[in-house]
Amino acid sequence: MEPRGRGAAAGGVSVSAVLPAGGSGERLGGATPKQFCAVQGRPLVSYAVRAMERISWISDIVVVVSPENIETMKTIIEKYGHKRVTVVEGGITRHRSIFNGLKVFAENEFSSHLLQKPEVVIIHDAVRPFVEEDIVSKVVMAAKEHGAAGAIRPLVSTVIASAADGCLDHSLERARYRASEMPQAFLFDIIYEAYQQCTDYDLDYGTECLHLALKYCKTNAKLVEGTADLWKVTYKRDLYAAESIVKDNLSQQVCVITNVKETLAQVGFLLPESLKSQIKVEAISMSLSKNDSCLQNIISGQCYNFVCVNDKRWATQETQELVDVLEKSNIPLLYPVVLILVHLDIPENNSFSIGMEDLTTIKKFARETKKKNILIYGLLIQYKHLRKRGEKMWNQTAPSSYPRQEDLSVSHFTWMTLCCFRRQ
Repeated sequence: MEPRGRGAAAGGVSVSAVLPAGGSGERLGGATPKQFCAVQGRPLVSYAVRAMERISWISDIVVVVSPENIETMKTIIEKYGHKRVTVVEGGITRHRSIFNGLKVFAENEFSSHLLQKPEVVIIHDAVRPFVEEDIVSKVVMAAKEHGAAGAIRPLVSTVIASAADGCLDHSLERARYRASEMPQAFLFDIIYEAYQQCTDYDLDYGTECLHLALKYCKTNAKLVEGTADLWKVTYKRDLYAAESIVKDNLSQQVCVITNVKETLAQVGFLLPESLKSQIKVEAISMSLSKNDSCLQNIISGQCYNFVCVNDKRWATQETQELVDVLEKSNIPLLYPVVLILVHLDIPENNSFSIGMEDLTTIKKFARETKKKNILIYGLLIQYKHLRKRGEKMWNQTAPSSYPRQEDLSVSHFTWMTLCCFRRQ
């Protein structure tokens, strides 16, 4: 769905989100609640907030945390540059925490800063980090039409009931049942009224928001088939799976930057050709200073991998320019950025060499940028040693406007490039 402007989804409906994040993480084990456990160096809750934050038509994001973690959550918001986020003190159970989150939109005495009441409110777990805009949009629009809606997934295992003696009592027909997932969405007035009518038993022992809307407001929720990425981090093994998914997602796109010099332009063409069967490639064949708008567009598209090809001795200015652009974009706050500097040693460029002084400078520069979450790698390619493999690839794939190339190959270092992107 195309963005409709802040706080306005398709059909002009105003939307906000509540993320309960007050759990203790008992099933995960360890002293740190799972929503604050680090995945690739970043707290899990930050990924969920970012998933909502990237949807421009969500006006406000309310994160509900336990009293002892309020300052921790505020620090996370500041560190990772999250916007449109309000932190609210949670209750002793999930339902009580969600109720507290809803009160921020409706009760002046509950918050010093009353947020504008939305027409539709999304409820999404802070430990489900990979939700996409498409499913959020479908659930929101279904909630607008039906009053309530929620994502579902097929059951993986058959559900059985045990008798008092520990033996099998009966089993459910798996094809008839679904697992309730997140996100869920509601007309605000419906879910707020449901929580206001809840008994203490519901608030203390219930877990299903859709059931409250049905029980207290006679609202039958529309069930929306969800995608496989809606799973919830519950156990320690789920953290490892989440880290693997983050690494894989970060490795899906690369931007190759070269200048207009003939040889570099050829490499700038061949490298994407070599990589494009495995990842998405964007190529810029201009100087960085003249192509800032194009680079900004690529960065805004969530690209975290860059290859800069040059034949200069160290290309300090160009590298610093790129690092400055990346730093100003704030994307290194969210994920590590990989920058691979490819230096071509061309025979006619007799002045090209890298000595100990250069290596020391490069290593020092890399250490400094690592503090900014930008990981720099260097590759030195000796042009005169490359073989006919590149000639065949070039002559078969290069545009007719490019000259025929007799001795060039990027396949020797393609695998090293991919290894860097995998962030191993």
